[in-house]
Amino acid sequence: MDKVIFSFLGTTLDAGYSAGRWERWRPTIALCQQEDMIVNRLVLFHGGGHDSLLKLVIEDIHRISPETVVEPVRLQIRDPWNFVDVYSALHDFVRRYPFNTEDFEYLVHITTGTHVAQICLFLLIEARYFPAKIVQTSPPRNSKRVDKSEVAIIDLDLSQYNQLASRFDEERKEDVSFLKFGIATQNSRFNATIAEIEQVALRSSTPILLTGPTGTGKSFLARRIYELKRAKHQFHGEFIDVNCATLRGDGAMSALFGHVKGSFTGALQARGGYLKAAEDGLLFLDEIGELGLDEQAMLLKAIEEKRFFPVGSDKEVSSQFQLIAGTHRDLSQDVKDGRFREDLFARINTWLYSLPGLKDRREDIEPNLDFELERIADQLGKKVRFNSDAKKSYLQYAMAGTTEWAGNFRDLSGSLLRMATLANSGRIDEDNVSVEIQRLKARHQTINSDLGVDESGNSHQDWLELRDRIDPFDQVQLAYVIKVCKQSANLSDAGRNLFQQSRKDKKMSNDADRLRKYLSKFELSFSQVKEW
Repeated sequence: MDKVIFSFLGTTLDAGYSAGRWERWRPTIALCQQEDMIVNRLVLFHGGGHDSLLKLVIEDIHRISPETVVEPVRLQIRDPWNFVDVYSALHDFVRRYPFNTEDFEYLVHITTGTHVAQICLFLLIEARYFPAKIVQTSPPRNSKRVDKSEVAIIDLDLSQYNQLASRFDEERKEDVSFLKFGIATQNSRFNATIAEIEQVALRSSTPILLTGPTGTGKSFLARRIYELKRAKHQFHGEFIDVNCATLRGDGAMSALFGHVKGSFTGALQARGGYLKAAEDGLLFLDEIGELGLDEQAMLLKAIEEKRFFPVGSDKEVSSQFQLIAGTHRDLSQDVKDGRFREDLFARINTWLYSLPGLKDRREDIEPNLDFELERIADQLGKKVRFNSDAKKSYLQYAMAGTTEWAGNFRDLSGSLLRMATLANSGRIDEDNVSVEIQRLKARHQTINSDLGVDESGNSHQDWLELRDRIDPFDQVQLAYVIKVCKQSANLSDAGRNLFQQSRKDKKMSNDADRLRKYLSKFELSFSQVKEW
């Protein structure tokens, strides 16, 4: 295919008007002197002001390579050392140029031009605005003949380089592992979420919204994202972690946006506020759904414009920060109920990630044990490990479908801390595990009691109202009946489970009818309690 080369006129390297110029290495001329590379068309960029040099270079190219058509292109560049000016001019050119990759091979010569021009060409090639490879010329090393200059062609399609592709893939895996604290998690949903967050975090500064129950690690993940981006030199500022549930009343505005001296009673000195403290860094607003509507309005402006008014000030201040928000609430429902601004919700949920609770990641409990024990070792000043049988017993309970972890990984960490503290000689044994399991069961019963959940295993409003109207004796008996009904496939199955002994003694023959009559005493049906 015919070769088309794009190049800048070298106002210094290509210069020379005397006959001695043929003894000097001039990159643009040398490009057309290669015996094994015919240049069919040379698009020669210039900024004007060097008409005599441009004319001479074109004449010299025609002399040594008559088959080369030189097409001078003047670019409107006010300052050749201004990145925006140069990139804009080149970008405008490539968007208009009629590239035809089926009939022509395109090369971009990056030896001439300012360093700014070379960088802009490189970026445009990498982004495939130029569907081209790079060509670079250099003076001959072992010859005095300038027509023997060296030419190197570089393809920026990195996907063709298996070694580089493998290296990039390994680096990505390292970054994903970093976000997971090096824990070999097995939950496919969680792993896919973290893999995408890694890409988004390094490629975008758009707000990220992390949702999920309390204790799923939203704050830990936000800090890890900050540390990853700081390691990649994308942040130079601080990580500011704010729990919005702790911001109340008039102090919320001041805490977030700062205030000027004397703006309210007690404002003895100016305060910068959390948004200003997060400049060139990351602001994590946990439980963002707890903010008042006024704070939400000011936050929206600060996110969009990176400017805001401190309390009591008529002068705006600026702060460039990235926002990560966290919540356990259903913000979409809060928007419908008027508790959260629709425009702010739309602005912060471009990247929305829901972190699953521990009950949905039971396969990740075991990988987290060693990580948590390492963290606990820093607190206690000693290393603690499980005995093999003790670990097996603990995992059997922890991973059981009936075990509830209301506080998710926060509860798991607390459980391990208790066992590690009470362990003798740095080993958690079966006695430690047995005591801890009983403690967890007792805590579970206490929490359920506080929530109005009883042996029936539910807190349905209809049941709670009925329970308050009947005698304690009936409460206990009916709660157990409801629990069995919920676990049974149908009325007959529930009757068989409830009246096993009666069936053996043949006192009653119709278990389903007996259960139906029992429920009717409370004006209930099997289908009704099954839904509780």
